[in-house]
Amino acid sequence: MSARSNRWTATRRLRALLRGDGGMSTAEYAMGTVAAVAFASLLYDVVTGNSVKDALAGLIARGLEGGDT
Repeated sequence: MSARSNRWTATRRLRALLRGDGGMSTAEYAMGTVAAVAFASLLYDVVTGNSVKDALAGLIARGLEGGDT
């Protein structure tokens, strides 16, 4: 094969790869939404938990005291 025909073959392959599926299907959107809601719920539970509140209160108190540990 010549260099020119190899280049055209590579160009065709690249176009085929880029032309694939344009996006997610409805089922994939639904699963993505469910996963995002589950992650948001978990993150909310962590952030509103007592350990995070205590850690933030400790950081604020330490900052107000001048940063002593």
